[in-house]
Amino acid sequence: MKIVYSILCVTAFVIFYVITYLIHINFFQVDVVFYAAIVDGVIASFLMLIVLILLKVFKAFEKFLLICIFLLIGYSIAISVPTVIDRSLSFYILEKIQQRGGGIKLDSFEEVFTKEYVKEHRLVDVRLTEQIQSGTITIENGCVKITEKGKNITQFSRYFRIHFLPKKRLLMGQYSDDLTDPFRNSLPSPNYQCQ
Repeated sequence: MKIVYSILCVTAFVIFYVITYLIHINFFQVDVVFYAAIVDGVIASFLMLIVLILLKVFKAFEKFLLICIFLLIGYSIAISVPTVIDRSLSFYILEKIQQRGGGIKLDSFEEVFTKEYVKEHRLVDVRLTEQIQSGTITIENGCVKITEKGKNITQFSRYFRIHFLPKKRLLMGQYSDDLTDPFRNSLPSPNYQCQ
């Protein structure tokens, strides 16, 4: 019987999550899509805690486990649906091909990315806003600076990229390790640095 109640509770959580998310995105300000979707998962979990208390079917530890499950489901939904659609270059490519009548010349994709994607998705504004809200960068006198938190994250991400990303990844028909060190062929001293 508890299994049926558990399944019903998970279903109710998803319904609460979707309703909370729709209210949030339509009637409130959102700084970062991912963080907003996480907050919605926490709110839906809290609502489900109230439901669990009122149900009196589950023991305290079972309620705790269900809340953990709700939080994990909320996180999974937050990162897998709104965040992926908001940030995904892969979705953009598909949407752009469809917008352009179903086909784009292969040699035009660099132009599509540099002249259309960055502008249409306000990519620089979105990513800088996310980093500011995350506390990984600051902007001072027109100079974007990395914070200590940002440095720590980049140390981890560079280490992970070098040691734990595929060394033989398929890129346009050839296997390569280019993305384990994308800065390998960067310009030595670009003119856009600031202090």
